[in-house]
Amino acid sequence: MSKQMIIYERAVPVTPEQHGSLSVDTKAGYSFASTVNSVPLAAAEFAAAASEHVIVFVGSGDDLMPTVILGRKEGDNAFINGEGKWIGGYIPAFLRRYPFVFAAGQKEGSFTLCIDEAYEGLKTDGSGERLFDTDGNRTEYLERMLKFSTDYQAQFNRTRAYMRRLVDLDLLEDARAEFGASNGGATRIAGFRTINRDKLKALPGDTLHAMAQTDELELCYLHLHSLRNIATMERRLKRQAAL
Repeated sequence: MSKQMIIYERAVPVTPEQHGSLSVDTKAGYSFASTVNSVPLAAAEFAAAASEHVIVFVGSGDDLMPTVILGRKEGDNAFINGEGKWIGGYIPAFLRRYPFVFAAGQKEGSFTLCIDEAYEGLKTDGSGERLFDTDGNRTEYLERMLKFSTDYQAQFNRTRAYMRRLVDLDLLEDARAEFGASNGGATRIAGFRTINRDKLKALPGDTLHAMAQTDELELCYLHLHSLRNIATMERRLKRQAAL
């Protein structure tokens, strides 16, 4: 699986002094993620993503996160075409917030909004969405992106709690996915984990009840349902190869 921060090359804090004349081309597309074959997914996104994407779990310890598989190998993304257009349905929030990202601040629990200055959609000619007005105040667009990033960070923290629950209950097992190729060969993806359905069903009733109350049980079954999309992705890959 690919490194999750690979789309950010030069993230720096957003300031009016440095970015006062900067604007963002919001129609630039998703070429920045065309070689990314997996991205993190917040728990709140499971319901929207599970009908189309394969949701797995990647990492260990505090770095364990739900992840969607977007391609069968590093360097591939089956959901972005040669023009940088997203050709799937649901777009993970990790990609929708780009080129913005939060970085941990100097004070514990504080975060600073950053922008990737290497993003090709940044403009200095006045076109696109300005970050600051002529007085150096945040524009409505930047305020929206700040709120989006703040909400994403909050969901990220809630997702970590769900991950701890899965680990504490020993529900995860190593897994791999195999995608067939049009030439008869196959590509295998490993390095991720999935929920063991039998272990989940064998949990004590009070534990299952508690998980149902917090929607964690629903998340588990959304994940298990999403594994059926491996066959859907295989068909998508074969269609792209035939073009």
